[in-house]
Amino acid sequence: MSLLQAILMGIIQGLTEFLPVSSSGHLALFKILFGVETDTGILYDVLLHLGTLIAICVVYYRDIAKLIVDGIGIIRDACVNVVIFFKNKFGGASEPYRRVINSSYRKFAMLIIVSTIPTGIIGYFGRDVVSMASEILIVPGICLIVTAILLFVADRVKDGEKLPKNVTYTDAFSVGIAQGIATLPGLSRSGTTITACLLSGYQRNFAVKYSFLMSIPAILGALVLELKDAVGMEVTGNEIVYYIIGMLIAAVVGYVCIKTMLVVVRKKKFTGFAVYCLLVGALSIGGFFYML
Repeated sequence: MSLLQAILMGIIQGLTEFLPVSSSGHLALFKILFGVETDTGILYDVLLHLGTLIAICVVYYRDIAKLIVDGIGIIRDACVNVVIFFKNKFGGASEPYRRVINSSYRKFAMLIIVSTIPTGIIGYFGRDVVSMASEILIVPGICLIVTAILLFVADRVKDGEKLPKNVTYTDAFSVGIAQGIATLPGLSRSGTTITACLLSGYQRNFAVKYSFLMSIPAILGALVLELKDAVGMEVTGNEIVYYIIGMLIAAVVGYVCIKTMLVVVRKKKFTGFAVYCLLVGALSIGGFFYML
């Protein structure tokens, strides 16, 4: 992989991760059409996602800090309740249990945890399928058309009012399934999860925030899996530099696109992206049959 290819892939990732046009689909198409070989599987793709994760952390750093604190509080109080249970059960005590979910942010943190469970299961068992699908031109083409359909739906869904206190754990689990399926190249993660949130009745601005924040544990999990497999893998000094440059470019471009996406969802402007995905998907499918 050349430096120019690394830079272009960083730009593509930053633009398409948060705009609802599928970063994985565009990266797969770019690799297929230009014969890009990284020799490290999908490690570079994950590092590009890490770049966009940095952008999320910059935009939502207050929410993330609060969620981390409340997440630790959930674990602490849950452990205390376990201790209280054994004291009450076997020690003759009658201590009251702590209320674990006692604020909207604790509920928010718990919802993200619930969403992460199906995403992690699907991502772990489906990673080989995703890797193979990324090498076949027709797969991102079909998935881009599915993304177009989802975006048309998102613009026409009635505005919801659900905030963390109103969102059910079933809603969160369903959105997590959507995120897991969206690992297929061509299915926009942001487009799929935001549409799933809107169909579940989420308030529009909260749907965007939830979609972006719930991607954090998924990206970190994928990074851990890839780094584990990358141990012992031969990577040249130039490749490492190229990977870092691409990751930083993805972070900067992604930051700008998050701000853009907030406006797009609020003003129901998905239709243009839907048309774009439909056209690119159709061209990809046509290109697949042309290359046979």
